Order: sequence, then C-alpha cells, then structure tokens
Amino acid sequence: MSSRTPYKVLCVCLGNICRSPTAEVVLRHYCDVHNLNIVVDSAGTSNYHPGKAPDLRSQEHALKRGYDLSGLRARQLKLRDFIEFDLILAMDHDNLSDILALQARARYELGQLCAEVALMSEYDPEYPKQAVPDPYYGGAHGFERVLDQCESSSLAWINVFKMQQKRA
Repeated sequence: MSSRTPYKVLCVCLGNICRSPTAEVVLRHYCDVHNLNIVVDSAGTSNYHPGKAPDLRSQEHALKRGYDLSGLRARQLKLRDFIEFDLILAMDHDNLSDILALQARARYELGQLCAEVALMSEYDPEYPKQAVPDPYYGGAHGFERVLDQCESSSLAWINVFKMQQKRA
C-alpha cells in the first residue's frame, strides 16, 4: 500500500442498500480519522436496486451514530471492479462465494486482476469471520447489529492497513 496512490476498497453485499453502504461509510470514516489514503465504495452482487438510495432504516440508524448514507446509490458489482479495486470485502459467506465466482470470470476475461477478496470480518476479533447479518426483513436490532459489526470490523481493517502502510 503506497501512501501516494489511494488504496481502493469495495464493500459488497447482496442488494447494496443495507449492509455494504453502511460498511462503506463506516470504513471511510475510520480511514479519515486515521489519515489513511483509502477510497471506499460499495456494490451489490445482485442488480435488485440499481440507482436506489440505501434503505431508510439503514439511513436512520446510521444517522443516529453520525454516519450519513443519504448520498449513496446502489450499483451492481462488475468485472472491472476486480481491476479498479485493491480489496473487495464481502459482507457474508454467500456473497463471498458469488464474488469469488465473478473474480474467476474476471480473471478469464480480463487477465491480471488487482483485487484481493476477503470477508468484512476477516480480522475482526469480536466477530471473527462471521457474516454481517442481513437486517432487511428484521427489526431495529438487526440494523444496530450491522453498525456494531461494521464499526468493529472496520477498526480491525484499519490495523491491517496501517501495518501494510508501514511495510510499503
């Protein structure tokens, strides 16, 4: 990770309206707080909600913690993302499988890829390799759990990024 060229991270869930936009904004916040030159974006493995704003419940719960999701818009993960991003973070194991399958297709069609793929909770000591549960069909507790886990996992990634930066 170079301190001059922005490192690019893409957070990915199924529809890009609950978990991944939350992860995007939370991870971006911690990158800014720690003065890391990292660009954060989000996408969904499906094309269920193209151009839509994040779920209102996600926005409301995030805003209570000071995170503004209102300017984000859903988009689908695309082959070029494996070239344009350095790291793609899956919110759960099903999406991880879908991302890895698309990565194999991207490698076949595009050749050399940049992106590594991992779980959002890959290094999280509080939620080790656990899925960020989809809150869409649940109540308020689910949206709070997404925020809790995104904060915890983001801080774990911040430590990884800092160590990578020291080695660069």
